[in-house]
Amino acid sequence: MTRTTIALIALLAAGTAQAACIYPRPPERVPDGRTASYEEMVAAQKAVKQFNDDVNSYNACLDMEVTALEKSGMYDDNRISEFRAIQAKKNNAAVDEVQAIADRFNEQLRIFKARDKQN
Repeated sequence: MTRTTIALIALLAAGTAQAACIYPRPPERVPDGRTASYEEMVAAQKAVKQFNDDVNSYNACLDMEVTALEKSGMYDDNRISEFRAIQAKKNNAAVDEVQAIADRFNEQLRIFKARDKQN
């Protein structure tokens, strides 16, 4: 194999690794605590926890991608730093989305619990 062929194979492998890190789908909705049933709130809590787990897996995948690019030897330190910066932005955006959804759920859970105390 030529050096160009090896580089092309490594690049394709890196591209395949990137394609494997699919951003998880967030829960479709957070139920309204004023009207939701207990079952709806439990299901929503499970969905939020699952989304958090999925985002953790996504972020681990991003880290593995950059590690694979580092180990490929195809990129200099500056390019690896760029990859790490992009990874950090994706990671932070995903964590921010989980936090926003968890905050919305917790707000609705407080409303749900307050409603239950009134009845």
